[in-house]
Amino acid sequence: MKFTDTKVKTIIPTKIIGPINLVYEGVKEAVSVPMATFETPLWHSTKRGALVSQKSNGIKVFVSDDCMTRSIILEAIDTEGALKCEEWIFANQKSIENVVNKSSRFAKLKNIHVENIAKLLYVRFSIEVGNASGHNIVTKAADDIANFILSNCNNLNYVSVSGNYCVDKKVSAVNGVLGRGKRVSAEIIVTKDVCESILKTSPSKICELNAKKNLIGSILAGSVRSANAHYANTALAIFLATGQDGANIVEASQGITFAEMHGEDLYFSVTMPNIIVGTVGNGKNLDFAIENLALMKCYSNDSESSKRLAAIIAAATLCSELSLLAAQTNQGELRESHIALERSNNSNA
Repeated sequence: MKFTDTKVKTIIPTKIIGPINLVYEGVKEAVSVPMATFETPLWHSTKRGALVSQKSNGIKVFVSDDCMTRSIILEAIDTEGALKCEEWIFANQKSIENVVNKSSRFAKLKNIHVENIAKLLYVRFSIEVGNASGHNIVTKAADDIANFILSNCNNLNYVSVSGNYCVDKKVSAVNGVLGRGKRVSAEIIVTKDVCESILKTSPSKICELNAKKNLIGSILAGSVRSANAHYANTALAIFLATGQDGANIVEASQGITFAEMHGEDLYFSVTMPNIIVGTVGNGKNLDFAIENLALMKCYSNDSESSKRLAAIIAAATLCSELSLLAAQTNQGELRESHIALERSNNSNA
């Protein structure tokens, strides 16, 4: 198949927001964040949250897990055959680890989960992939694993290298439970004075709105392990600015916002179990991506640079999430700000 090599100039408005006062791996630093979006108010909202971080002790961020997943489908003659194959897989996990290691110098098997639907076997592999987002790495590993299993288990057939139990670019409960990409939590303590002066609201109002909107509202909506106001906005803006696969916003939009009173002050956090990003690979070699990754000290040979990027995304998401909830505690503020900013031809973050 041939594609027409026609160059079309596509420009997504991008601004540098911050700095955000970030505390990551015990180090406090000021980080400026590039965000590409057509939603002008997002820059302003994130900037206001960043100002809160500057007036506080910073946003503490923790990356607690890191893996990419792929699930193959195999088919036995009957259920008994599928269960015997499952037993064989776990009995030979060390050999499967060796298959993964040989598939890529970056790949390392973390765990295996198996679900059988009668004679169908869904085998989900979690694999460390270094600084890449890892889609191609896990697909190659999964193909090699499938061949290895098929050559050792009788009466078993290949169905697919991806069986939707991964789960790739779709909303799911399993990703919320087991994770896909980086699992990141970010938290901040906002004093009552800072809350009132910058966010124009009170800690108690933000806590109350988070419970009634993000928690109860999300339950009513049938959200899948997700209770937040707009994680997708901020995560996608940084994805687009750094050469990421935009479709991974489906997973990154999943997560839970938590807020409670600490005396008179506000404890506020976001937990994002599925931030899928890379600092090497397709898209990251473009000039704009290199420049924006370097701005955040994420374009380097450092083996932890993709984790750092995920940490920054979570911190920026906290900033915009906090600012949006604060705005929604004041009737009319959201409408008025969007009208004022999006009807202006000269908006500056």
